[in-house]
Amino acid sequence: MARKSKTAVLKRQRELKKAEKAAAKREKRAMREGVAPDEEVASRDDLAGYGFPVGDDEEEEKED
Repeated sequence: MARKSKTAVLKRQRELKKAEKAAAKREKRAMREGVAPDEEVASRDDLAGYGFPVGDDEEEEKED
């Protein structure tokens, strides 16, 4: 098995550090916006596109 050069190892370490920093920034941004990092929220347009009935919440409250 071939021995890895020091520069290749350092390059992988830099790439890993950069990827971890980007992931931390995404999590921080998501927390600032009020959405959990692994949670995606569909918009009303997305729901309508999937065939779910989309109405205004105010109309539903008036009917009750």
